[in-house]
Amino acid sequence: MNVAACDNVSVTSTPERTDVLVVGAGPAGSAAAAWAARAGRDVVLADAAVFPRDKTCGDGLTPRAIAELQRLGLEDWVRGHTVNQGLRAHGFGQTLELPWPGGSLPSWGSAVARTELDDHLRTTALKSGAVGVEGAKAVDARVEGGRVRGVTFRRDGETFEIECSRLVVADGVRSGLGKVLGRKWHKDTVYAVAGRCYVDSDMADDPWISSHLELRDEAGSIVSGYGWIFPLGGGQVNVGAGTLATTKRPADVAIKPLMANYVEERRADFGLRGEARMPTSALLPMGGAVSGVAGPNWALIGDAAACVNPLNGEGIDYGLETGRFVVDVLDTDLSVTWPALLREHYGEAFSIARRLAGIATAPRVVPALGPIGMRSDWAMTLALRWMGNFVTDEDRDRAARVWRWAGRRSVGLDARPPFT
Repeated sequence: MNVAACDNVSVTSTPERTDVLVVGAGPAGSAAAAWAARAGRDVVLADAAVFPRDKTCGDGLTPRAIAELQRLGLEDWVRGHTVNQGLRAHGFGQTLELPWPGGSLPSWGSAVARTELDDHLRTTALKSGAVGVEGAKAVDARVEGGRVRGVTFRRDGETFEIECSRLVVADGVRSGLGKVLGRKWHKDTVYAVAGRCYVDSDMADDPWISSHLELRDEAGSIVSGYGWIFPLGGGQVNVGAGTLATTKRPADVAIKPLMANYVEERRADFGLRGEARMPTSALLPMGGAVSGVAGPNWALIGDAAACVNPLNGEGIDYGLETGRFVVDVLDTDLSVTWPALLREHYGEAFSIARRLAGIATAPRVVPALGPIGMRSDWAMTLALRWMGNFVTDEDRDRAARVWRWAGRRSVGLDARPPFT
């Protein structure tokens, strides 16, 4: 495999085969490619887009994501962007400033536009030794005896195959390749509909990210979900809104008008100026609400495996984590080890989180409980830690023990536990 030495770390030709083929160069795929290449494996990192490219996202990097970026050696790069110290929660006549809980995780966060973040992570993977293939959409897989032997790509009207010994699927929430391999999204558990845009702001360097828990539609009715404003520096903020839904309680609100209304409501408070730019929206499967996440030599990671927090929509941290985790088990029977590993790391937390998020879709829950919670710094700090899943295996305090206990009880009640 020949890599041309240049600023963008491009390749001179498309490889015909590789040991590890990673499809999707977002945070999950780029992390997997970087760790696999650093482990001495031959790696191809393929994506349907040409980088840099945009993605619907709040752009926030929580302490859990920061920890993974530190492992990749990118702390200094991240600190060159905005650094925030916690969440400023707004709602029901109250504003609370809640520092990141720290513990075994870093005590700071950041926000970087995905156009820049994903491009930098992909470049990190290529500099680690992976070979990049751009503008190539994975459309099919050649499967023999249950094992993937090659993936068919389409680029510029032509198709070609890259053979592989192992396949990592990181092609996002829709996961076209995952569907080819049997992935199924179960919409009976809670999912999100979210949108984001960019707006010029006088608070682009605010050391807090802001979340409005009292999200209202154009008619003034409370919507199950929240709005956010994440400072990005450079004079702009990421503004977005997300709502929760299930098949029984589908979202009955148009997300882009909801987001536009939220922007107008926040103009004075956050010094928002001019028009909202680059509005996009997406559906988010969450909480491991998918089955068919692995075969003998292939595995789905990140958004493709619905590794998205049901309580806050965060997925970058889980993408980075699963990209690291999967490399450690590539030589095992992934059909057995990968679902088990996902359940071990995320099953309990995702189960209780999606149960709570499902309850929040009931029309009267948020108006009834929101004002009570916002009256207590202690309660909201605890909620921030639980909602953000800032509980790691190393944490042994009472709050961590309660969260894990609740997760175990929740899994026992699930008709379909996460990743099954």
